[in-house]
Order: sequence, then C-alpha cells, then structure tokens
Amino acid sequence: MINPFYTFFIEAGQHLLNHWIAGSQQVLALLSAGGERRPTPAVIDAVPGGKILLSERQGRLLEALVRRSSAPQRLVRRAQIILMLAAGKTFNQVARALGVLRQTVYKWANRWRRQARQLAEGEAQERSDQVLSNRLAERLLDAYRPGKPATFSPEQIVKLIAVACERPQDSGRPITRWSSRELAAEVVKRGIVKTITRSTVSRLLKEAKIKPHLSRYWLNAQPEDEAAFDAQVRVVCALYRQAPQLHKLGIHLVSTDEKTGIQALQHLYPPKPVRAGQVARIEHEYDRHGTLCLIANFEVATGRIVAPSVGPQRTEADFLAHIQQTVAQAPQDPWLFIVDNLNTPQSASLVEWVAHHCGIEVDLGVKDSHGILKSMASRAAFLADPSHRVRFVYTPKHTSWLNQIEIWFSILVGRLLKRASFNSIEELHQALINFIEYFNATMAKPFKWTYAGKPLTA
Repeated sequence: MINPFYTFFIEAGQHLLNHWIAGSQQVLALLSAGGERRPTPAVIDAVPGGKILLSERQGRLLEALVRRSSAPQRLVRRAQIILMLAAGKTFNQVARALGVLRQTVYKWANRWRRQARQLAEGEAQERSDQVLSNRLAERLLDAYRPGKPATFSPEQIVKLIAVACERPQDSGRPITRWSSRELAAEVVKRGIVKTITRSTVSRLLKEAKIKPHLSRYWLNAQPEDEAAFDAQVRVVCALYRQAPQLHKLGIHLVSTDEKTGIQALQHLYPPKPVRAGQVARIEHEYDRHGTLCLIANFEVATGRIVAPSVGPQRTEADFLAHIQQTVAQAPQDPWLFIVDNLNTPQSASLVEWVAHHCGIEVDLGVKDSHGILKSMASRAAFLADPSHRVRFVYTPKHTSWLNQIEIWFSILVGRLLKRASFNSIEELHQALINFIEYFNATMAKPFKWTYAGKPLTA
C-alpha cells in the first residue's frame, strides 16, 4: 500500500515542474519577440559572445586611439574590448586575450550598448573626426563616484591643527614638542574627535604643512634706536646699488669679514665616489691638524676676491695688516670697506693708521681716556667719516646677512671645505689660495642685490 505522504510529495513535485516549464516557455517567447526587432547600430546582438556592431568610422577612430602612444592605458584597454567584441570574439576570448576579468568585459560592453544610439546620432551630425574621437573616448571613462564620505569634518581638522600649534605644556604635558601619538590622545581627550589613529594625525598635519617635530633658531633683533638701525641698513644697500658707478670713478667698494676656525680635517680613509643610485660617501672619522682664519674682501662691483689674508688667528694686528695690504693694491685710490661692528674694525691702531695714511693731522687723544681714541663709538665715528680717502661703513648689530662677503663664504664652504680632506695646515692654506684664484677666474660676478632696506609688504 502506497503511503499517502509519499503520494502527496509526488503530486506537489509534478505541480512545481509544470509551473517551471510554463515559465521557461514564456521567457523564450519574450526573447523571440525581442529578437525580431530591427537592430540599431553599435548594440550587442543576441549572438554568442555578445558581438558589438561598429560603424566603419567608429572602428577606425577606436583603432587610432589604441595606437596613440599618449593615450591612457585604461582607455586603450577598454577600446580593445569594444573592438574585439565587434570583431566577433566571445566574452571569454576577450577576457583571456587582454588578461582582464570576464565581468570587466561585460561591464564595458553593456555601457557601450546603452550609449550606442547617442553615438550613432552624434556620428551623423559631427563631421570632425577629432571631435568624434573625443566623444568616443569620453564613453570609455570611469563613471563619477563620490567616494567614501569624509571621516572628519573641516571643523575637526582645523581644531586638530590648532592643537598642534599650541605648546604641549599648555595642555598639562611635561614635553616640549608634540608627537603624533600624543596629539591623537589630546584631541580625543578634548572631545574634538571620538577616535583617531596616529597615522591619520600625521597625514592631516602633512597635508596642512604643519611640522611640530621640527624647530630652528631665529634671532629677535631689537635695536635700541630703530631709526638709526634703518638708516645704517639703507646706507649699505645704497652703496651696493651704486657700486658699478663708484667702480668707474676709481672708488673701491669691498665687503670685508673674516671666517675663523677653518679646520684642517684629514679623513682617515679616502671617500667613495658617486655611483648610479648611490651618493658619494665620506669617512666620518678624521684627524684634526689645526685651524686657520681667512680674512677676505669681496669687491662688490666685480664679484672678485681681493687681497685675501690667511693666518692662524684674527687679532687687531691681523686685521690692520689685512687692511694695509688691501689698500696697497691702489694706495692713492679711495677705499670703502663694509665691515661688521666688532672691536677689530674699530681698533685704536686702525684709527692711527688711517690718520697717517690719509695725512690727517689731528690730536687723536688717548685710548680709554679722551679724544677720538677714547671709545669704540668715537673711533667708529672717525673711521666712518666720509671725508677720508679710506673709510669704513659698519653694518648694524645682528645683520651679518647684510654683508655680501658672507654669501661668498657659503660658496667657499659648499664648493671646497665641506668635502675636502687636508693632511696639514699648509695644505689647507694652499687650498684656500687655489680656490680663490679659481673662483676669480671662472665664477666671479657681482651679486644681484635686490633688498633696499625697506620692510617687505604682502
């Protein structure tokens, strides 16, 4: 006897099978009806592989896009997909030939099909191949995607940057600079964000060009008399601008200063030269054979180094000897020396020599007692007297950048001293002289001085 439950399941299964067959027949009927429609250009046919129909002009322009060396590779790959489907390749064949996923071939085939009618209408109206080619390329671009919503609002980012610009001590932290970890903890503590990683903090600070881990020294120069300070700066800048005219008149304008403590360093091993992908390497261990001092004159009008002095130290006597040998180059000509305001360019011996050389017959007084020799201020006033054939122009305090010889000293360091190795003081001395001769012969030219002693305005 057949179990009634077994009979029920047999009948239910037969009923479901009949419904599935009927539904399949309806789907096939719909497909047959759709296949009888007139195909439009550049649509996917109902043939295996989804062949695409392209006009001769569209195919020619897509092939030109593929051959264009400057075309983005993503557009070239998508144009190849359309061309291969139009040539009768199946989806699998295209995917294997181009090394892409089958889903990628489906996606661009469907996108091309949806826009085929617009392309056909545009082709009929547009005569320029260049414009039509641009339209075809636009159809191969990625669709606009808004992307992931921002995790942090602009207000939160601004507040984070503001915290990074504060002192950690103001937040009760006994440190002098922020780290990304501590900044992340602080903004969470203040309730600016609920959570944030140190890497995100570093990225946001980098985008804002905020570097709380770095610092550098600066000098807050506060002159006692700002009017006198400005006047001194303007005088020096005016002389720089007048240097070519002064030179034509036979007046020598030189920028003078000394570079002390030039070390004669001998590296223990020779440097390894530069190679492809590798910079030159210099042995960090060295023997120190002593130091030298270079007193140099930079002739502003020509850019040459005139009458340099090299010695073991810089004393009042050394500076006076340097000025004497410089003026000896043209003893009857006027000389203007731009110097700093240290004691050596304002010494009593320098005053006495200038008075003697220029034939100035006046009672100089006694150093530290009375007269011209009494103090540095009185001596500087005498040495800066415009009526003297040899006179000195002093830069204000904390304005070494105003003296052009300092620029040349940076060239000396970069081109010679930074990588050199010297076996003795004598070798360093000769190297300095050789470099000055080489500089005068090959590199000397006046600096282009644009600063006029006026505050910069935004």
